[in-house]
Amino acid sequence: MLRLTLDMDDVLANTHEKLVDIVLADFSTVLNREDFQTKGLRELLHPKQLSKLHKIMDTPGFFADIPVKEGAIETVHKLSRYYELFVATACMEFPNSFRDKFDWLKKHFPFIPWTNVVFCGYKSIIQSDYLIDDHVRNLAAFKGKGILFSAPHNLRETNYKRVSSWKDVSELFLHSV
Repeated sequence: MLRLTLDMDDVLANTHEKLVDIVLADFSTVLNREDFQTKGLRELLHPKQLSKLHKIMDTPGFFADIPVKEGAIETVHKLSRYYELFVATACMEFPNSFRDKFDWLKKHFPFIPWTNVVFCGYKSIIQSDYLIDDHVRNLAAFKGKGILFSAPHNLRETNYKRVSSWKDVSELFLHSV
């Protein structure tokens, strides 16, 4: 059975949208929602705003209620029949996220066993046939085949096969099974 590893933030979880909601509601900005669909937060926000956002992200509870990406639960459940599934999330930057992320996965993806959840820093340690991730730095260090999940911060990247939705993931990994 092939091994498929999934990133959590902005692949399974719609983390970017929660961050945009916070910026628009709580930060002084002239930006609007559409601005955040074509550029990453690092491109749009002042370093002080990014620092404030990182403090918010490291607050217990931040990751507990992030919405699931549309189609993720159904597609991942189908994938679990044909692939050995893992979730790898680089959460060392936000140590308070461990419990939230673990509970979130248990709630939304109960069919993925706790033994297949990896909390890590760099994902270069992951031994898998495929990694679906929104960050190029994780795919660059990965030894298997990297698949880039579209997000505003990676739209100009052209070096990886890209999926833009869980429908795309389904077509790529379930079409021939």
